[in-house]
Amino acid sequence: MSRYLLDKFLYTVDRDPDLVERYREDPAGTVAWWERERAGQLLNCLVSERTTWLAFTDEERDALVRQDHVALFQLGAHPFLTLTLFIAMFERDHGPLEYQKAYGRAMQHLSLPYPDIAT
Repeated sequence: MSRYLLDKFLYTVDRDPDLVERYREDPAGTVAWWERERAGQLLNCLVSERTTWLAFTDEERDALVRQDHVALFQLGAHPFLTLTLFIAMFERDHGPLEYQKAYGRAMQHLSLPYPDIAT
């Protein structure tokens, strides 16, 4: 499991409006493309250095494709990263603060100790 890679996906997709829309409309295609093309790039670096060892586990990939913020949190993804990305993708489908409240309700069943989200 790579908390780093999950957070990197959420962070980089959230910062690109075109990727936000792509992930909203085609999660499986976006996850596969991002893992193949972007996972190995250094974060916030324009140099063409790459690594080849980073990959999602099947469980991580599945949670990303399903856009399941609860499963992502349970896998160690930072909740602020999922919240900001998912607000960008889904808030428009709901009234004021409805999505944020639903996000919180979906996580109510979780109890301490939470997954480690230290940065």
